[in-house]
Amino acid sequence: MNKFTNKNILITGASSGIGEAIAYQFAQYGANLTLVSRRLDLLTNVVNKCKSVGANATAIQVDMANKVSITAFTNMCNDNQTVFDYIILNAGISQRANALETQLSVDEQIFAINYFAPIMIVKQLNCVRNHNTHIAVTSSISGLFGFPLRSAYCASKHALFGFFESLELENKHIKVTFIIPGRIQTNISNSALLANGDRYNTSDPGQANGIDVNICAKKAVRAIAKNKHRALIGGKELLMVYIKKWCSPLFFMLAKKVSSV
Repeated sequence: MNKFTNKNILITGASSGIGEAIAYQFAQYGANLTLVSRRLDLLTNVVNKCKSVGANATAIQVDMANKVSITAFTNMCNDNQTVFDYIILNAGISQRANALETQLSVDEQIFAINYFAPIMIVKQLNCVRNHNTHIAVTSSISGLFGFPLRSAYCASKHALFGFFESLELENKHIKVTFIIPGRIQTNISNSALLANGDRYNTSDPGQANGIDVNICAKKAVRAIAKNKHRALIGGKELLMVYIKKWCSPLFFMLAKKVSSV
């Protein structure tokens, strides 16, 4: 996949989890990486590892929950006339709370990070308007159906499909790949938000028993290289996608029984 050599690639949420693993995949192909995250300390470690295999990599601190921080980043890119060939929109936050118990401010925070941040980036980067750009969006199988304790998370991931499919249909020079992971071994459950906005701070068994994050990243990068529109990545939990599509009554029966943690 030398098609990534010397290509300029932006990755959000690159300090841990799927974003970090994807950064390492691109690094070994000699890409020029701009890695973005709120946690600059962790991000710096990722950058150093990418450089150790010969990639050009830069760490930039951006808070995806803060519009001012996002705009400062996109303004800097525009001022420097930075052109990204690939934009990997991976930053996100999950949820562990009943819908009716979740404070509206928590719903808003989840949408700010999962939905409004990525669309702000593509709307504000000049290069997206006038350069052939491949955008990869990390959604979730929870973006394909509702699931207990994930109301705002599911809704925000659903919304990504609506926006980015429309964006691709409107612009011949933009290609979109949706990365749709199931249960992956990451720390996403630890940072998930409770009904009052506190952190869940627990590693779910479902995540712990998911597929290795590096395997997920390899499959994601392979899907991007092949210009796939969607890439479902995970284990047996992916069956729920097909059950929902072909036998909705069975899906609703199972979804109420499947552990949501």
